[in-house]
Amino acid sequence: MTYSEFKIQFQTFPLIQTKDIYLFSGKHKDKQILFNQLNRWQKRKLVVKLKKSLYLLNQNDRKIHPGRAFLANQLYAPSYVSLEYALNFYGLIPEKVVDITSVTTKKTNVFKNEEGHFIYQHIKREAYTGFRSLKDEEGLTFFMAHPEKAMVDFLYLNLRRFNVDPEKVFEESFRFQNLEILRKGKLLEYAQIFQNNKLTRLVHSLQGFIKQESAP
Repeated sequence: MTYSEFKIQFQTFPLIQTKDIYLFSGKHKDKQILFNQLNRWQKRKLVVKLKKSLYLLNQNDRKIHPGRAFLANQLYAPSYVSLEYALNFYGLIPEKVVDITSVTTKKTNVFKNEEGHFIYQHIKREAYTGFRSLKDEEGLTFFMAHPEKAMVDFLYLNLRRFNVDPEKVFEESFRFQNLEILRKGKLLEYAQIFQNNKLTRLVHSLQGFIKQESAP
C-alpha cells in the first residue's frame, strides 16, 4: 500500500485505528509490514500518532480536522472534559488553558502528542455524571461537564489547597469569575454525590462567596 492509497482511503476519517488499516489492506497483508509503513510515514510527518493504534493524517492531507475536546474523549474512554479546561470554556477562570483536562473512571493518565497534552484524573464511578454532549467545528460529538460539575470536579481534586480561608483561595489563587452563571443548588447536588464532608463544606463556602460577589 502506498501513502497515496492510504491518504485517499482515510482522509475523510476523523481518526484512524489500526483495525481500520488492517481491514483496508486485506487479511493477507502482514501486520509487521503495515507497522513499518506507519513508522516511516510518522518520521516523514505524513501520519500523526496519537497513541498506540490511533492515528491522524497530517494537517494538510486530512479533510476532517477534529477538535481537541473530541480527541480527548477518544484517547481515553470513558471520559469527559472537565476541570480547568471546562472552567475556562465557561469563562469561570480568566487564564487560557492549553492542556485538555478530563475526568475518568479509569486510572489517572496522561497522553502527549502533536495535538496537545491530554490529562485525565480519576473519580469514582458514582460521581461520573453531570456532563453533556457538544459538537466541535467539524460536527463531531464530545462530552463536557456542565459548569457546576466542572467546578465540583475541580474542587474535589484540589481539596488539599483549601485547608485555610477558602474564600481567599477562590478570589486570589484561582481568580474565579462570572460565578453568577452557576446554579447553587446544582453545585451542592453534585458535591453530595462524592460523599465527602470536606467537599460539601467547601461548596457551602463557595455558595456564600457567590452570594457575596453578587451583592450590589
